[in-house]
Amino acid sequence: MADWDPATYLQFADERSRPFFDLVARIRSESPRSVVDLGCGPGQLTATLAQRWPAAAVEGIDSSPEMIRKAADHAGPSVSFRVADVAQWRPAQPVDVLVSNATLQWVPRHRLLLPQLVAAVVPGGWFAFQVPGNFSEPSHRLLHDLAADARFRTHTAELEAPAAFDAATYLGDLSALGCRVNAWETTYLHVLTGPDPVFRWISGTGARPVLQALPDDLRAEFERDYKAALANAYPMQSFGTVLPFRRVFVVAQIEKD
Repeated sequence: MADWDPATYLQFADERSRPFFDLVARIRSESPRSVVDLGCGPGQLTATLAQRWPAAAVEGIDSSPEMIRKAADHAGPSVSFRVADVAQWRPAQPVDVLVSNATLQWVPRHRLLLPQLVAAVVPGGWFAFQVPGNFSEPSHRLLHDLAADARFRTHTAELEAPAAFDAATYLGDLSALGCRVNAWETTYLHVLTGPDPVFRWISGTGARPVLQALPDDLRAEFERDYKAALANAYPMQSFGTVLPFRRVFVVAQIEKD
């Protein structure tokens, strides 16, 4: 399990927050009493759920102690955070709204977890999640090709890679569970600035397990080669570096009794 660095993750906080707000905007719950953010990260987005639903008790769950320590900065009278394994999480009582933003891709075989997550929501409640859909893009293909290089593969061969599916797959899964489902995909064109922007983006998320698996000397060599490959795949333009990023969204209302 990788250790997560909130500071690195938050370098692109504005860009990373856009899918969260696009997801939450489609949840039609008017006055929920309980809202859970599963995989809440550093917590700044979780706190906005209390603004959206001021009468709700909002809880953020994350498996990373580092993220939860940072999230504590955003705790308040109706907002709390705790460390828990997303795959093992069970609420004491079913919740009204369950949100998961860019988290399920890290849970192996997470489609098998969907019935459990649906069961964690009250009838008539809402389950909404968003996952990246860019694992076939150059940023990830270059990462995995380089990790498989003979120089590095001794350290990286056993790592589990994040994975997700298309909107139609999740639509079928949740419809089969009796949910009313709205599923869609969006490709954002993030314009990044500064040196090695795509590397700085992915080093806070998808590349982090690989980078942490390498000893210091090999990590420096890996980063040098990876930065060069990314700069070629995502050339800097006069206005910045464009990172196309596909996201998969699912908003499901649980079947009423």
